[in-house]
Amino acid sequence: MNQTQLGLKFLLFIVFITVSTCVTAQQSSFDEYLASLRLEAEQKGYSKAVLDEAFATIQLREKVVTADKNQPEKKLTLDTYLQTRVPDWKVKQAVEKLQEHDALLTKVAKKYNVQKRFIVALWGNESNFGRIQGSHPVLSSLVSLAYDGRREALFKRQFFAALTILDEGHISVEQFTGSWAGAMGQSQFMPSSFLTYAVDGDGDGKKDIWGTPEDVFASIANFLSQEGWNGSQTWGRQVKLSDNFDKTQINALSGLAKSKMLPLQAWQNLGVTRFDETALPQVNLNASLILPDDINGRIYLVYNNFHTLMRWNRSMYFGVSVGYLADRIRKGS
Repeated sequence: MNQTQLGLKFLLFIVFITVSTCVTAQQSSFDEYLASLRLEAEQKGYSKAVLDEAFATIQLREKVVTADKNQPEKKLTLDTYLQTRVPDWKVKQAVEKLQEHDALLTKVAKKYNVQKRFIVALWGNESNFGRIQGSHPVLSSLVSLAYDGRREALFKRQFFAALTILDEGHISVEQFTGSWAGAMGQSQFMPSSFLTYAVDGDGDGKKDIWGTPEDVFASIANFLSQEGWNGSQTWGRQVKLSDNFDKTQINALSGLAKSKMLPLQAWQNLGVTRFDETALPQVNLNASLILPDDINGRIYLVYNNFHTLMRWNRSMYFGVSVGYLADRIRKGS
């Protein structure tokens, strides 16, 4: 073996030792963090049995932290987003799912005053009708993200909410899975949202948003109902700006601030029309003007129900995609 080979071998040995030392140090640091977190959980009153079971499963998941740090930055347009989130096959399945669960959805819709098509649209957008819920252990994901430190308070709060879900017996530790960020079940609720909005729809004593349709639909509808949904109204409509519209005022007039909501007649007077360029409906309804991309992209007048959708997910793209899918469900294609 020549000197070059010996030097390379030595260098690889040094790298191995360095990496091993870093991994050991990180694991030691995580173990200390976990011990501190357990002590805090004990002080909050969680039982020893629940904590023993939960903490025995928690591991540092570096891939989760990496995923959180490297979320996609590619700029999409709304058109591209809708093509991805609401393809024709999803619309077809949404119509089929509504028909399949029509009796149950009718019952839930009546109880919560939320139209069936919006329940199905949220269900489809969040988990592809329950098929994509995530397989990450929720407890490990949340603790790993809290340990990372950038949003520790947020993920610690979610972790303790997750412990409460276990303590109340809604799910077992083995089945407690979700997205890498901790969103759970067919409705993709974060643990704190689960505690606020999840419903035991079938009366079996568990709020099973992972596998029980009654609980899934009731939980989605309960969220919307609690956040101000109006079952007699829709979400909004795509519009156009006529030549009479003063486009120099677009920034002052557009946006979701409540102060920018105007009656439809006022928007008509400003030069906003239906997408087919006919007059807006003559109804007593306030709306916000939004431009999810810019003045050259799609433009919408959205109603209070859209503001409710924004409390589910703060992305305008997401809110429009739910409304768009709900509209296509109503049309049947």
